[in-house]
Amino acid sequence: MKKTKFKSILVLNGPNLNLLGTREPQIYGRETLPMIERRLVAAGKADGVKVECFQTNHEGVLVDRVQQAKRDGVGFILLNPAAFTYSSIAVRDALTAVQIPFIEVHMSNIHAREPWRAHSHFTAVAVGSVLGLGSRGYDLALDYAIARLKSR
Repeated sequence: MKKTKFKSILVLNGPNLNLLGTREPQIYGRETLPMIERRLVAAGKADGVKVECFQTNHEGVLVDRVQQAKRDGVGFILLNPAAFTYSSIAVRDALTAVQIPFIEVHMSNIHAREPWRAHSHFTAVAVGSVLGLGSRGYDLALDYAIARLKSR
């Protein structure tokens, strides 16, 4: 029997997440984005799945990367839209257009913060959401994404 090759997983991070480790550590912790990304890539590799990570502070660049994911054959996306959570119809439209399943990840509990943070443009079109678990939310989302890809 031929071994099935699993599609890759793309981890997308929005604005200001490049500042993790120094940005409001009481909310986001001291772990940097490169530390999180290395952990996710290693976990994917251990499970035989390629994990690619991408961060941008620019909405259009994020839209372009979502569209590229379709051309690249990405099988699943983990998305921390950061501030775009509350404002980006463009990123939401790109995700629904490419029809790649995704999980919305937030390190903080957006519902326990300022009232304007409680509404996400992504939740209704995401497979699921992980929030309030710090950087470990990425790990949980990745575990689910890998299991889902392997079950196909």
